[in-house]
Amino acid sequence: MAHRHIRRNEFNCPFDYVQIDGLAVMKIIKHCYEERTNIDTPRGGILGLVIENRLEITNTFAFPFTKAGEESVDEEYTATMMMHMKKINQDYLHVGWYQACELGAFVTSEFVLAQHGYQDSIEESIVIIYDPVRTAKGFLTLKAYRLTPAALKLLADGNENTITPEFVKSLHLSYDKLFHEVPIMIRNSPLANALCCQLLEMKPERATQFLDLGTGSVLQNHMKFMLEKVDEVHQESYKMNKWQMQVSKQQQEKAKYIHQKNLENAARQTKGDPALPEEDLSKIFRPILPPTRLTPMLLSGQVDLASQQINAFCSQALAKLFLSESLAQTNCETSN
Repeated sequence: MAHRHIRRNEFNCPFDYVQIDGLAVMKIIKHCYEERTNIDTPRGGILGLVIENRLEITNTFAFPFTKAGEESVDEEYTATMMMHMKKINQDYLHVGWYQACELGAFVTSEFVLAQHGYQDSIEESIVIIYDPVRTAKGFLTLKAYRLTPAALKLLADGNENTITPEFVKSLHLSYDKLFHEVPIMIRNSPLANALCCQLLEMKPERATQFLDLGTGSVLQNHMKFMLEKVDEVHQESYKMNKWQMQVSKQQQEKAKYIHQKNLENAARQTKGDPALPEEDLSKIFRPILPPTRLTPMLLSGQVDLASQQINAFCSQALAKLFLSESLAQTNCETSN
């Protein structure tokens, strides 16, 4: 276990926030930038320690990939990295993993099953999501997530086919309750803070890109991603409606079969003949398996995250538009 003092909150999380060193952030960004052309979703492990009410992340290491692009991470590789960190007197306790993902599309079945495996083996594990697209636009985006206790119960069997509508309803679980976001605070050394202050003084006097209004392409990508996910949600809803119609039709056939059998037994009883033997209706009318509810929940989560990003992006874009309009009016008044 990678903790010294455990505290609990409503999400059964042993810490209140994540404190990550600036060096670890730079290593995550560097790895994702270098592998962006070879790997769709670069991943790596994070090392740290739980101290009081915070999780301190001090180091990271990249997961290796084969030539075919398949991840080849095993326990032996992770144990070797932790052993090397221990030899150089660094924090060597494995406390989670990180992943690079664009436009918030990380909410997939592979992702939740991987995080479930981490939290099942490492109680205080966490996943860091890095968005390279928003970072390239000047907004460093790092999010820390953990699965909620209800989501852990949902994925306890590790089989998507067992996630039925009745099971999800019994847990009172929805797409917005799958994950718990943990606040992140980036910590730098005093020397790094001094360097940042020096760079701040060296910035150019005239900056021309702060009011860049060319945001149409970014917003278009966000909207395109959200529309694709909405269409997939619609397809999952169609599967659910089709299953409900099949179940309803089967119930009607079952009721009709029982009614005909009762009429026949009544006729046989009138003639003095013995009643028909009892039959196992479950063998005649086999239950129709419902579609898994994990996929539509994850798609709904992706739509929700995309809408939040669009809302934040539009707020920033509108602020720039209003500010630029005011500046334009001021320039016109000055020229007149």
